[in-house]
Amino acid sequence: MTELLTPGELTLAQLRRLAAPDAPQVALDDSCRAGIRASAELVRRATEGDAPVYGVNTGFGKLATKRIAREDLALLQLKLLRSHAVGVGEPLSERVVRLILLLKATSLARGHSGVREEVVDALLALHNRGVIPVIPCQGSVGASGDLAPLAHLCLPLIGEGEALFEGQRMPGAHALERAGLQPVRLGAKEGLALINGTQVSTALALDALLAADRLFESAVIAGALTLDAARGSDGPFDPRIHAVRGQPGQIDCAAAYRSLMVGSEIRKSHLENDDRVQDPYCLRCQPQVMGACLDQMRYAAQVLVREANAVTDNPLVFDGLMVSGGNFHAEPVALVADALAVAIAEIGAIAERRVAMLVDTVVSRLPPFLTPDAGLNSGFMIVHVTAAALASENKSLAHPASVDSLPTSANQEDHVSMATFAARRLQPMLANTAHIVAIELLAAAQGIEFLRPLQSSPALEGVMRLVRSVSPAMMADRSLARDIEAVHHLVATGDIGHATERHIPELHALHLA
Repeated sequence: MTELLTPGELTLAQLRRLAAPDAPQVALDDSCRAGIRASAELVRRATEGDAPVYGVNTGFGKLATKRIAREDLALLQLKLLRSHAVGVGEPLSERVVRLILLLKATSLARGHSGVREEVVDALLALHNRGVIPVIPCQGSVGASGDLAPLAHLCLPLIGEGEALFEGQRMPGAHALERAGLQPVRLGAKEGLALINGTQVSTALALDALLAADRLFESAVIAGALTLDAARGSDGPFDPRIHAVRGQPGQIDCAAAYRSLMVGSEIRKSHLENDDRVQDPYCLRCQPQVMGACLDQMRYAAQVLVREANAVTDNPLVFDGLMVSGGNFHAEPVALVADALAVAIAEIGAIAERRVAMLVDTVVSRLPPFLTPDAGLNSGFMIVHVTAAALASENKSLAHPASVDSLPTSANQEDHVSMATFAARRLQPMLANTAHIVAIELLAAAQGIEFLRPLQSSPALEGVMRLVRSVSPAMMADRSLARDIEAVHHLVATGDIGHATERHIPELHALHLA
């Protein structure tokens, strides 16, 4: 199956398909080709004139006042890619690089960048033939575009740099040859159009957002299982409470929690003669906290889909003119990546508090540290310490990157977004939080064991079976490291949510796409 790309009309659902491990081949909607040709023709005419046009016959950045001779215009673009490919660090994942290729191609295909059709087609050919440019993850400040990483992306287009092909890392020229592709000879402005833009930071943020969507659902389910294990009240999830506040994420989360608890025998067992007046915040304020995180994620999705469809290079072509501006500044991406970082940290923070509550016998009324013979057994004592360590690490990672601008290019680029780091740091935060949620699922499942023969709700019993399929109950101490990793896999892949969604339609309202 081939996925049709219509520039300017990508959706989050489509981006999710394109970011999947089994991503389809892509093809460009032919309706955009006339616009691509028209903008390229304008650039061609500019090369024949005497007027200075930034990016066509001038230097770049602080060197914009330097005129370039007409016979050197093609060499200028070649040197631009070479000089800007100075990234360092580990390569970006193949999944992210494939998405960058598509975002760059569809942005250029909007017809405002002045590149030729063959350049756009060459980017899509790399994707479709499985040539994955090697892009070091560090070296962009997220303004004037993701210059260094995009230069690394595009070197294989001209037969340089490095790429992965069929699982092997090799020179870009070899990868093109093995894939049956020819290098592209860049024309005026094309190198600049390729390395200007926010596609790297946007792809990183989108990749994290899609993972956060899966994580969020698992965290809601884990919180509901903990609520039952702690024999908490479902009163705080009454729809009237949330309706009078009016926050949409909170309303949707409360509905999901209510549905997850329907039919629980554990819940019925303490409707009467329970002397506790109110549960800890980590239980009863789940809709408020998680709902606020969901609203942040929904806003981030709106911004990132807009940016995925945006034209972000410079200068741009409009109505026969070339206009210089600053769409390459990635501040929108930086701010929503920072907001996502805070939301991811909060999802983990409240989950860690629930684990702490479960191991505290005074609050949970379960055996100390969730073990039947505390003292001889330490139970979940140090498992909680691991969750606390991860939650604390997320606090440092959640520090906003966007407020930490450093001027570059001899103060020509005097305010930058730091969007690329803002987005790149989300994946380690997601891994931390997914591990915390995995620990909570293990702890909550252990708590349920002490309430048998009572059954939780049908939906949550399904979660129990899934957890128990990879981790048996722990009634005597053993290492839980492999159990944590096994449940973490269920969280990260979305299997926890998939096992529950068929019983709980309300969970679908929590998905971003």
